[in-house]
Amino acid sequence: MRTLPSTRGRGGHRGAGGWFLAVVAVGLSTTSCYRPKGAFRTVDDYLPPVSVGEYVIMPGDVLQVRVFQQEAMSSRVRVRVDGRVSLPLVNDWMAAGKTPAALALELQQALKGFINAPVVTVSVEESRPLSVSILGEVARPGVVVLEPGAGVLTALSAAGGFTDFAHRDGIFVLRSRPGEASPARILFTWDALTSGDGRAATFRLLPGDVVVVE
Repeated sequence: MRTLPSTRGRGGHRGAGGWFLAVVAVGLSTTSCYRPKGAFRTVDDYLPPVSVGEYVIMPGDVLQVRVFQQEAMSSRVRVRVDGRVSLPLVNDWMAAGKTPAALALELQQALKGFINAPVVTVSVEESRPLSVSILGEVARPGVVVLEPGAGVLTALSAAGGFTDFAHRDGIFVLRSRPGEASPARILFTWDALTSGDGRAATFRLLPGDVVVVE
Protein backbone atom coordinates (compact mmCIF):
# COMPACT_ATOMS: atom_id res chain seq x y z
CA MET A 1 0.00 0.00 0.00
CA ARG A 2 1.31 3.41 -0.94
CA THR A 3 2.01 5.75 2.00
CA LEU A 4 1.90 9.51 2.00
CA PRO A 5 5.34 11.13 2.05
CA SER A 6 6.45 13.12 5.06
CA THR A 7 8.49 16.27 4.99
CA ARG A 8 11.19 17.09 7.55
CA GLY A 9 12.81 20.40 8.12
CA ARG A 10 14.87 22.24 10.67
CA GLY A 11 11.72 23.68 12.23
CA GLY A 12 10.05 20.34 12.96
CA HIS A 13 8.14 17.50 11.35
CA ARG A 14 5.08 17.53 9.06
CA GLY A 15 3.71 14.06 8.40
CA ALA A 16 0.69 12.70 6.55
CA GLY A 17 -1.76 14.52 8.83
CA GLY A 18 -0.20 17.88 8.12
CA TRP A 19 -0.15 17.18 4.37
CA PHE A 20 -3.88 16.27 4.46
CA LEU A 21 -4.84 19.47 6.29
CA ALA A 22 -2.88 21.50 3.77
CA VAL A 23 -4.76 19.88 0.88
CA VAL A 24 -8.11 20.51 2.58
CA ALA A 25 -7.16 24.13 3.16
CA VAL A 26 -6.27 24.54 -0.50
CA GLY A 27 -9.57 22.94 -1.53
CA LEU A 28 -11.58 25.21 0.74
CA SER A 29 -9.71 28.23 -0.54
CA THR A 30 -10.44 27.22 -4.15
CA THR A 31 -14.14 26.78 -3.39
CA SER A 32 -14.38 30.13 -1.62
CA CYS A 33 -12.78 31.86 -4.62
CA TYR A 34 -15.30 30.45 -7.10
CA ARG A 35 -16.57 33.00 -9.62
CA PRO A 36 -19.16 31.98 -12.22
CA LYS A 37 -18.09 32.43 -15.83
CA GLY A 38 -20.20 33.46 -18.80
CA ALA A 39 -23.46 35.38 -18.95
CA PHE A 40 -26.02 34.67 -16.22
CA ARG A 41 -28.73 36.22 -14.10
CA THR A 42 -29.23 35.56 -10.42
CA VAL A 43 -32.54 33.99 -9.49
CA ASP A 44 -33.53 37.21 -7.67
CA ASP A 45 -33.00 39.20 -10.89
CA TYR A 46 -34.72 36.68 -13.14
CA LEU A 47 -38.29 37.57 -14.05
CA PRO A 48 -40.31 34.40 -14.70
CA PRO A 49 -43.02 34.52 -17.39
CA VAL A 50 -45.75 33.80 -14.82
CA SER A 51 -46.19 34.23 -11.09
CA VAL A 52 -45.04 31.55 -8.69
CA GLY A 53 -47.76 28.92 -8.25
CA GLU A 54 -49.43 29.35 -11.65
CA TYR A 55 -49.43 26.27 -13.85
CA VAL A 56 -47.82 26.67 -17.27
CA ILE A 57 -49.21 24.58 -20.13
CA MET A 58 -46.63 22.34 -21.79
CA PRO A 59 -46.58 19.95 -24.78
CA GLY A 60 -48.19 16.65 -23.77
CA ASP A 61 -50.79 18.21 -21.46
CA VAL A 62 -54.45 17.34 -22.04
CA LEU A 63 -56.75 20.38 -21.92
CA GLN A 64 -60.50 20.70 -21.56
CA VAL A 65 -61.61 23.81 -23.46
CA ARG A 66 -65.24 24.77 -22.78
CA VAL A 67 -67.19 27.49 -24.54
CA PHE A 68 -70.29 28.41 -22.54
CA GLN A 69 -73.50 27.22 -24.24
CA GLN A 70 -71.48 26.15 -27.31
CA GLU A 71 -70.97 22.42 -26.95
CA ALA A 72 -69.94 22.03 -30.58
CA MET A 73 -66.99 24.35 -29.95
CA SER A 74 -65.90 22.70 -26.72
CA SER A 75 -63.04 20.23 -27.02
CA ARG A 76 -60.77 17.91 -25.09
CA VAL A 77 -57.36 18.24 -26.76
CA ARG A 78 -53.75 17.27 -26.20
CA VAL A 79 -51.06 19.90 -26.66
CA ARG A 80 -48.88 18.82 -29.56
CA VAL A 81 -45.07 18.75 -29.65
CA ASP A 82 -45.10 22.13 -31.41
CA GLY A 83 -47.05 23.59 -28.47
CA ARG A 84 -50.30 24.08 -30.41
CA VAL A 85 -53.83 22.69 -30.08
CA SER A 86 -56.44 22.25 -32.82
CA LEU A 87 -59.77 23.89 -31.97
CA PRO A 88 -62.97 24.66 -33.90
CA LEU A 89 -62.95 28.01 -35.74
CA VAL A 90 -59.54 29.15 -34.49
CA ASN A 91 -57.73 26.10 -35.94
CA ASP A 92 -54.15 25.69 -34.61
CA TRP A 93 -53.57 27.85 -31.55
CA MET A 94 -50.40 28.20 -29.48
CA ALA A 95 -51.08 26.94 -25.96
CA ALA A 96 -47.67 25.96 -24.52
CA GLY A 97 -45.98 28.48 -22.26
CA LYS A 98 -49.27 30.06 -21.14
CA THR A 99 -51.40 29.62 -18.06
CA PRO A 100 -54.90 28.14 -18.53
CA ALA A 101 -56.42 31.51 -17.60
CA ALA A 102 -54.30 33.39 -20.15
CA LEU A 103 -55.17 30.91 -22.89
CA ALA A 104 -58.88 31.20 -22.07
CA LEU A 105 -58.72 35.00 -22.45
CA GLU A 106 -56.95 34.69 -25.80
CA LEU A 107 -59.56 32.27 -27.10
CA GLN A 108 -62.37 34.51 -25.92
CA GLN A 109 -60.94 37.36 -27.97
CA ALA A 110 -60.44 35.14 -31.01
CA LEU A 111 -64.02 33.79 -30.88
CA LYS A 112 -65.66 37.24 -30.74
CA GLY A 113 -65.72 37.26 -34.53
CA PHE A 114 -67.91 34.14 -34.49
CA ILE A 115 -69.89 34.24 -31.22
CA ASN A 116 -71.56 37.07 -29.34
CA ALA A 117 -69.81 37.57 -25.96
CA PRO A 118 -68.09 34.16 -25.74
CA VAL A 119 -67.12 32.80 -22.34
CA VAL A 120 -64.22 30.33 -22.42
CA THR A 121 -62.71 28.24 -19.63
CA VAL A 122 -59.59 26.11 -19.92
CA SER A 123 -58.62 23.39 -17.46
CA VAL A 124 -55.74 20.91 -17.41
CA GLU A 125 -57.08 17.35 -17.19
CA GLU A 126 -53.75 15.56 -17.50
CA SER A 127 -50.39 17.19 -16.92
CA ARG A 128 -47.16 16.10 -18.50
CA PRO A 129 -44.63 14.70 -15.98
CA LEU A 130 -41.99 17.18 -14.87
CA SER A 131 -38.85 15.88 -16.57
CA VAL A 132 -35.59 17.78 -16.12
CA SER A 133 -31.94 17.04 -16.88
CA ILE A 134 -29.31 17.35 -14.13
CA LEU A 135 -25.68 17.66 -15.22
CA GLY A 136 -22.27 18.44 -13.79
CA GLU A 137 -20.98 17.74 -10.30
CA VAL A 138 -23.82 15.58 -8.97
CA ALA A 139 -23.67 11.94 -7.92
CA ARG A 140 -26.11 10.67 -10.56
CA PRO A 141 -26.33 13.01 -13.57
CA GLY A 142 -29.11 12.36 -16.06
CA VAL A 143 -32.84 12.89 -16.53
CA VAL A 144 -35.14 12.77 -13.50
CA VAL A 145 -38.94 12.83 -13.31
CA LEU A 146 -40.30 14.98 -10.49
CA GLU A 147 -43.67 15.98 -9.13
CA PRO A 148 -45.12 19.12 -10.77
CA GLY A 149 -44.07 22.21 -8.82
CA ALA A 150 -40.76 20.76 -7.65
CA GLY A 151 -37.85 23.10 -7.02
CA VAL A 152 -34.09 22.97 -7.44
CA LEU A 153 -33.44 21.31 -4.06
CA THR A 154 -35.74 18.42 -4.97
CA ALA A 155 -33.93 17.96 -8.28
CA LEU A 156 -30.52 17.93 -6.57
CA SER A 157 -31.75 15.35 -4.09
CA ALA A 158 -33.07 13.14 -6.92
CA ALA A 159 -29.60 13.28 -8.50
CA GLY A 160 -27.94 12.06 -5.28
CA GLY A 161 -26.55 15.42 -4.16
CA PHE A 162 -23.17 17.00 -4.87
CA THR A 163 -19.85 15.40 -5.64
CA ASP A 164 -16.75 16.41 -3.66
CA PHE A 165 -15.79 18.80 -6.47
CA ALA A 166 -19.07 20.75 -6.66
CA HIS A 167 -19.13 24.51 -6.19
CA ARG A 168 -22.12 25.27 -4.01
CA ASP A 169 -22.23 28.81 -5.34
CA GLY A 170 -22.31 27.49 -8.92
CA ILE A 171 -25.79 25.98 -9.34
CA PHE A 172 -27.53 27.00 -12.57
CA VAL A 173 -30.89 26.41 -14.22
CA LEU A 174 -30.93 26.69 -18.02
CA ARG A 175 -34.40 27.62 -19.27
CA SER A 176 -35.45 28.10 -22.88
CA ARG A 177 -38.31 30.37 -23.89
CA PRO A 178 -40.05 30.69 -27.27
CA GLY A 179 -38.49 33.43 -29.37
CA GLU A 180 -35.20 33.54 -27.45
CA ALA A 181 -32.03 32.52 -29.28
CA SER A 182 -30.36 31.02 -26.22
CA PRO A 183 -31.65 29.75 -22.87
CA ALA A 184 -31.60 31.91 -19.78
CA ARG A 185 -28.81 30.91 -17.37
CA ILE A 186 -30.12 31.42 -13.84
CA LEU A 187 -27.70 31.31 -10.90
CA PHE A 188 -28.52 29.81 -7.50
CA THR A 189 -26.39 29.40 -4.39
CA TRP A 190 -26.74 26.67 -1.81
CA ASP A 191 -27.22 29.18 1.01
CA ALA A 192 -30.05 30.88 -0.88
CA LEU A 193 -31.76 27.56 -1.63
CA THR A 194 -31.62 26.36 1.97
CA SER A 195 -32.29 29.66 3.78
CA GLY A 196 -35.90 29.87 2.63
CA ASP A 197 -35.51 33.56 1.72
CA GLY A 198 -35.75 35.22 -1.70
CA ARG A 199 -36.82 33.64 -4.95
CA ALA A 200 -34.46 30.66 -4.82
CA ALA A 201 -36.61 28.74 -2.35
CA THR A 202 -39.87 29.42 -4.24
CA PHE A 203 -38.52 28.92 -7.77
CA ARG A 204 -40.35 26.11 -9.58
CA LEU A 205 -38.82 24.01 -12.33
CA LEU A 206 -40.57 23.53 -15.67
CA PRO A 207 -40.40 20.58 -18.09
CA GLY A 208 -37.30 20.92 -20.24
CA ASP A 209 -35.25 22.84 -17.66
CA VAL A 210 -31.63 21.78 -17.23
CA VAL A 211 -29.94 21.96 -13.81
CA VAL A 212 -26.14 22.29 -13.96
CA VAL A 213 -23.80 22.14 -10.97
CA GLU A 214 -20.29 23.45 -11.68
